[in-house]
Amino acid sequence: MRGVALMSDATREFFDELDRRGSERLLRKTNGTVRFDLEHDHGIDHWLVTIVNGDVQVSREERDADCVIRADNAFFDRMTRGEEKPLPAWLRNEITSEGQYRFIVLLERLFGEAPGARHPRTFAREHGVRR
Repeated sequence: MRGVALMSDATREFFDELDRRGSERLLRKTNGTVRFDLEHDHGIDHWLVTIVNGDVQVSREERDADCVIRADNAFFDRMTRGEEKPLPAWLRNEITSEGQYRFIVLLERLFGEAPGARHPRTFAREHGVRR
């Protein structure tokens, strides 16, 4: 494996957590593979996410996938922290993809919320907003 020692902790933690979660309710009708090619100064790290009826598995395989997403590792770290979202990043060309672009939209469900983000209903309850 190339670049393993250079991989960021945020990236490793994101994929480790994703692999531990196993089944994702929001992806229960999803089947396919997404390979992340994360570039850094010393090469490219590959992560393969396999989804079968919402069950998610992560490996370090470098093989064909339904969707291949390329990103700078530092930018990907910001996505793992919720500071950036996949779809807007893709539209701005900060990440690129080949294959089935529908996975870009589905990935929104796998990344964390922005720092300090709260659900609108929670915000409304906290601030006494009524309809």
